Parts: sequence; structure tokens; C-alpha cells
Amino acid sequence: MNLTLNIVGLLGLPGGGEWIIIALVILILFGGRKIPELMRGLGSGIKEFKKATKDDQLKSEDNKINEPKK
Repeated sequence: MNLTLNIVGLLGLPGGGEWIIIALVILILFGGRKIPELMRGLGSGIKEFKKATKDDQLKSEDNKINEPKK
């Protein structure tokens, strides 16, 4: 755990200017037409992940409720 924190502290997180450079590189690599498709795919993937975790939590809560008491 400390090693991970030291690496993040050493490298640092990207600042405002660095995010702009990253965005420009992505724009150059994928082009303006492809980025909305990528974002839609990313959004639907996140939505599906959240739905799956929510369903899993509901199932585990149902199992706890329906579990026979000893």
C-alpha cells in the first residue's frame, strides 16, 4: 500500500494543462467522429457495471434475509 502511495506521490496526478494535452492526443489518435462513439460505449459499459453490482447487492441482501436462523 505504501509503495503505491509513494509512486503516485512521486509521479503526481495530471494537472489542468496536462489534461488538455491528453485530450488533444486522444483527439488526434481517434478523430472527432470516433470520440462520441467511444464515449457512448464507455457510458454503456459503466451503466452495465453499476447495474450488475446493484443486482449482486440485492441478491446478497435477499440471501441474508432468507437465510435460516440457527
